[in-house]
Amino acid sequence: MSTVGLLLSCLFLKEALALSGNFWHITDLHWDPTYELSNNPEVVCASSGSRPAVGAGQFGDYVCDSPWHLINSSVYAMKNILPDPDFIVWTGDDTPHVPNEDLGEEAVLNIIHNLTNIIQEVFPSGFYTEKLLNQPGFRMLVLNTNLYYDQNMLTQNTADPAGQFSWADQVLTEAANNKEKVYIIGHVPPGFFEKKRSKPWFTPKFNKQYVDLIDRHHSVIAGQFFGHHHTDSFRMFYNTRGSPISTMFLSPGVTPWETTLPGVVNGANNPGIRVFEYDTQTLLVKDVVTYYLNLTHANAATGRWEKEYRLTESFRVPDASPASMHQVLERMANNHCYLQKYYEFNSVNYDMTDCDSDCRVDHVCAAREVDFDRYEDCLVKEGAASIYGGLLPILSVAVSLILTKQ
Repeated sequence: MSTVGLLLSCLFLKEALALSGNFWHITDLHWDPTYELSNNPEVVCASSGSRPAVGAGQFGDYVCDSPWHLINSSVYAMKNILPDPDFIVWTGDDTPHVPNEDLGEEAVLNIIHNLTNIIQEVFPSGFYTEKLLNQPGFRMLVLNTNLYYDQNMLTQNTADPAGQFSWADQVLTEAANNKEKVYIIGHVPPGFFEKKRSKPWFTPKFNKQYVDLIDRHHSVIAGQFFGHHHTDSFRMFYNTRGSPISTMFLSPGVTPWETTLPGVVNGANNPGIRVFEYDTQTLLVKDVVTYYLNLTHANAATGRWEKEYRLTESFRVPDASPASMHQVLERMANNHCYLQKYYEFNSVNYDMTDCDSDCRVDHVCAAREVDFDRYEDCLVKEGAASIYGGLLPILSVAVSLILTKQ
């Protein structure tokens, strides 16, 4: 290559790097201040609900929420991996899984205070802002989706709790008029839990309002970032023609706590943290890189956070745009190798069992359909496809036998 060609290549590379930014997403820390190693595995942590913490170590246990050592380790891992992010997205939950009466306001405030302090100590310039990156044209919309939680009895009979839908509609309308691009963040997501069939988190009417909001304003929404599941997943939004218009990324939690939701098998996860790479000119999500701590290995040896996977490499897509994430979903739905890869990432390499036909339906439909009615239709359609697909080898053998006899 000539000197001029080399110089141009360097300039193009520098320009490409300048257009690329990074931010952290951390969620579901769930600090359990009661965590303490003991010879009695049933009293290690309050969050276990008396389930024995037989593998307890300094980094935690799969039936417990996070000890402080794990919280500290996750934040410093972020600092070591990407010390100077453009910003940090932190989407709750902070408190342990214990009855409300065992917490109280003072304990909750103390937990939030301590978690806020360590993040501010390690990343002195993390902050919340209306105008993302303090630049015109970019905006962060932070929603309190606990208002729509199906366990929130205080809002069930309210048409628009706190007027948030009306407010969000106004903000997004103004964003379109001002030619802004918007990231939406929240904690509890709409749609269904992929590890338990037909389990939603939103009340039906609020779920519909959220889906309608995204449909109306998708042209300005560059990404949605939520937590709550503790798992690694995503949700697709489509227009009436079936074209992908938006993606919601569900980041894995730091807590390894195994859910007590009835019917969920292998409901724990390894602790995970995530970097999003994005285009600083358009807010397009270019890639997703997830880092994790193998809890069993960490307790036995040293707590080493390592890269779990990069989205574009693992699923062979050019970026993390809605069109690309639709490709990821189609590969999961139609190729067992991709489905199994996604399934293992879903629990952050905790559950390595085979994702069978029912598992496939649950994960594909949860990712494909956020709308309640379309989700139920998907269960029927994909369930029939799984049955038909399972019968194909049998039918093939039967036809071969008939032809052989003839």
